[in-house]
Amino acid sequence: MSAVLADGCPHPAPRVAMVLLGTGVVGGALLKLLDTPAAAPIRLVGAANSRRQQTDPARLARRNLREQLRSGGEQRDDTALFATLDASGAPCRVIIDATASNALAARHADWLAQGHHVVTANKALAGGALAGWRSLQAALASGGRYGDAATVGAGLPVLSTLRRLRGAGDRLLTLEGVFSGSLSYLFNHYDGSRPFSALLAEARALGYTEPDPRSDLSGEDVARKLLILARHAGFALGSDEVEVESLVPPALQDVDAASFLGRLQELDAPLAERHARARACGNVLRFLARLDQRGRARVGLVEVSPTHPAARLYGTDNQFALTTTRYNTQPLVIQGPGAGPEVTAQALLGDVLELV
Repeated sequence: MSAVLADGCPHPAPRVAMVLLGTGVVGGALLKLLDTPAAAPIRLVGAANSRRQQTDPARLARRNLREQLRSGGEQRDDTALFATLDASGAPCRVIIDATASNALAARHADWLAQGHHVVTANKALAGGALAGWRSLQAALASGGRYGDAATVGAGLPVLSTLRRLRGAGDRLLTLEGVFSGSLSYLFNHYDGSRPFSALLAEARALGYTEPDPRSDLSGEDVARKLLILARHAGFALGSDEVEVESLVPPALQDVDAASFLGRLQELDAPLAERHARARACGNVLRFLARLDQRGRARVGLVEVSPTHPAARLYGTDNQFALTTTRYNTQPLVIQGPGAGPEVTAQALLGDVLELV
């Protein structure tokens, strides 16, 4: 099937037709990448934010699509959106989930079962309840592909490396690292000279944290990434089997976002005390995720020596140290920027292009 342009001329079916769900920071960065030569095989046939969508080819081609959707477009209707995808005539039809929506993540398995490919930065399914992970694995048997590079490490080759190792008969023994770009930035810079709250406010202004920093400070996002890696390594862990240390005091966990931001100073005293204890021992603080060969998993703040690999990170670097049966004497370490819309969007685009 060919689409028809406004001048009446047929447009040949694309090799890859794509619908984008989520035009926020990451989705917006992906839209910019779709204007580059690398994305030539891809045609965007639909895009939506949480309330509105656009399927008109002429409007989709405009550079201000993200802004258009904020004030115009059709009412969000996923049935109509995916009908446009199916009508594209493309042999490869892809749904991109660039949101953090639990409700959308719960539909990934259904989309795969319906013959679509899914590429996502959304960790809620693969890093959520074990039943969701199992439903995803069952749906993949239908032939759909699941692009998940953006779910861990913002596109660093962590999941692909882990899958290759396991496919070659290697086995993960232990895993340790810094899996959060925002928490990496915070503890790479926290030296006790300024209150933690001041550094947190600065990181938020730079866009290194979520608008509500509790999403980062709670450790839950890191726990999801650890679950995704552990499950790919063959550990059938439930979400309740990860010990998670939150940096958010109990008194601030249930208040609204505005109240939390107005009370950031309540974070200072506990973290200053932890920092002082670490410094007295010649150590530094890092927010680490750990998995041992018995499947015990923990996420939280740890004192490490200045010679520890995590003590030598920069900016928003992530680090993943994998000890396996073959990388046993010295772990395989993957390190690099683990946050940012551009690298995350690049991971999404890379997964789509792999389908070609």
